[in-house]
Amino acid sequence: MTLLKIAAMGHPVLWAEAEPLTFPLATEVRRLAADMVATMQDAPGVGLAAPQVYEPVRLIVVQPERGPDIRPAVLVNPVLTPDGEADSLGIEGCLSIPEWQGIVPRHHRVRCRACDLDGEPIDLLAEGFHARVLQHEVDHLDGILYPMRLIDPRDVAHSSAQRHLLARLERYAGDASR
Repeated sequence: MTLLKIAAMGHPVLWAEAEPLTFPLATEVRRLAADMVATMQDAPGVGLAAPQVYEPVRLIVVQPERGPDIRPAVLVNPVLTPDGEADSLGIEGCLSIPEWQGIVPRHHRVRCRACDLDGEPIDLLAEGFHARVLQHEVDHLDGILYPMRLIDPRDVAHSSAQRHLLARLERYAGDASR
């Protein structure tokens, strides 16, 4: 496996909508998926979308939890649907925007329909952090970076000032009018 270079915010590949993949997948796509997993884990990150490694295709890898028995998920052509009305605010970072985080609203629970590398359907219900990771990565496939989702431009900070984001997040939690 090869570690891939990660595109930084500002590169046009991150603003474009990714193209769907067709089955059967080429050997190069399977290799790309394996390289994306290695790159995500080395970064270290919890998700990575193909456009982030300069490949404008609808492929993501996610691993919101780590452990000896937890394998990363490889999702081809994922489609998300909100499940329920609840949403939540959380702090997100991005491998394409290193050293910065922002407070981003996301659906608390989503249904994900995709295929695995063999074209077998995947249908999963994710909530909390797992749902947040899926939404973040699928946004990349649509040319959306998390700063585009901020409620307020003041909801972004360098990692050295993350305590300010935590304070803002607490204020949001106390504001029932939001």
